[in-house]
Amino acid sequence: MMETPKGLRLHIALFGRRNVGKSSLLNALTGQQVSIVSDTPGTTTDPVEKTLEMAPLGPVVFLDTAGLDDAGELGELRTERSLRVMQRADVALLVTEGESWGEHEARIAALLREREIPFAVVQNKADAYPAAPGRAHGPGVLEASVSVIRASARDGLGLAEVRAALERLAPERALHQPPLLSDLLPDKGVLALVVPIDTGAPKGRLILPQVQAIRDSLDGRKLCMVVTEEELPDALGRLRHAPDLVVCDSQVVHKVDRDTPSDIPMTTFSVLMARFKGDLTALAQGAGALTRLTPGDAVLIQEACSHHPQKDDIARVKLPRLLQKLAGGELRIAWSAGKEFPEYDGAYKAVVHCGGCVITRGQMLARLRAAAASGCPMTNYGMAISLAQGVLRRELSPFPDALRAFEAACAHP
Repeated sequence: MMETPKGLRLHIALFGRRNVGKSSLLNALTGQQVSIVSDTPGTTTDPVEKTLEMAPLGPVVFLDTAGLDDAGELGELRTERSLRVMQRADVALLVTEGESWGEHEARIAALLREREIPFAVVQNKADAYPAAPGRAHGPGVLEASVSVIRASARDGLGLAEVRAALERLAPERALHQPPLLSDLLPDKGVLALVVPIDTGAPKGRLILPQVQAIRDSLDGRKLCMVVTEEELPDALGRLRHAPDLVVCDSQVVHKVDRDTPSDIPMTTFSVLMARFKGDLTALAQGAGALTRLTPGDAVLIQEACSHHPQKDDIARVKLPRLLQKLAGGELRIAWSAGKEFPEYDGAYKAVVHCGGCVITRGQMLARLRAAAASGCPMTNYGMAISLAQGVLRRELSPFPDALRAFEAACAHP
């Protein structure tokens, strides 16, 4: 893995009407021909993604969208897809043609404010639309805190100011990721990672959370040992001192729990990802809600990436089996996959989400907020598996607040 994964990059979305020059602005900002540019309105029909390194922000993903004033049946579908990009945006640029401002711009600004996405207004084509003397610099309906920048993708006017605005607006959580696990270990602490090699493991590679755990331990100057679940007992026996933390895959947590002495802290990649990518306390509370499932309840199983289901797929086979065991009977289970997600239905008794390794922390937190607003407790795959296997309390023990939230949810009538 030679470059920063998209899930760890700042996501910058461009919104605006057709033909305001969003694609030209993106090409000018990146110095690359990322999007097709044409005088014909509606050239960009679907959101376009471009990953790159952009000083001084570092690794970013630009999201270019179709015009939000697109007309007709197909235009409405394109507009809907463009608006769904907001679910993935950390920061946004609202691009206008000169100083034009109308209902479409006001709508976008209102949606960005509602979703708490910081944004700047870029008055593009400044070379063709000189500032009118005596007029306010920007739409008066916006808060004074919103930057309004006159720019020209054609001659480069204002591009430095746009980059500076993006740096200023970028949320701290998007630019500075918290440690995955190194803060749980003492100086030169020993970490044991238990990585199963089964049919679900990509041939010749490790999955992203495993790679991140190894890299984070190295960055934190910790001592890292990687073994399979079968080798763990022998590995523990060969160490002069017990490891400071054992981390395992949720699918082997029952065996690892049995083979790891009770005085050695133990957790899973899923719990670490819940803390790294979302809100561990809220997700632990969501796991507790699974103890209240009853036959006939509706549950949504959701994953952020799309992949071809395997024979013993975790989302399609293993999780439904475990959840129905918890409920004591058949459940009504629905599935959702991909970076975009449907509106959560208040009829769901719970949402069980993947670890979110391919989406950003902001996107995961947005999903948590949306689920909570619909009254749907959310947890993740690994925590649901550990709950069904009776070991979730142990793997939450390094995180007292999360453990208390889980216990309280279990006790809730």
